Amino acid sequence: MRRRNFREERQPLVMIIPMIDIMLFLLVFFMISTIYMVQTNTLQVSLPQATSADKETRPTVVPITVMVDGTILFDKESVPSGELASKIHAALESNKNVVFVLRGDRAARYESVVAVLDLLKRSGAKHVSIATELKAGANP
Repeated sequence: MRRRNFREERQPLVMIIPMIDIMLFLLVFFMISTIYMVQTNTLQVSLPQATSADKETRPTVVPITVMVDGTILFDKESVPSGELASKIHAALESNKNVVFVLRGDRAARYESVVAVLDLLKRSGAKHVSIATELKAGANP
């Protein structure tokens, strides 16, 4: 009589923990390598020295807020509407590339916000942004 050889059929196992380790290692590797790529894309140049060179390369941002009651805040400081022009001129004299961010409360009078925007334009401000919030459920 012939003997039957019964072997158990083994199913291949998928080991997920080593795969997670490898994916995390690759993630860290690519994050670190992109940091060094940004630095190597710039040319190394020996720059001349100057006493009047600007150290700050980021723009100066000055928020101007119009509250519900018409109060105007210049960089978190309450300012009467008559003094706002002098504050704007002083900011522009210290830095021509200052960025003004106009923040108007949604319940504030439209006329108050437009008056500040007009004052910024008459003062010679070149960089003016109007702050808004992202609507709930909207895609960025």
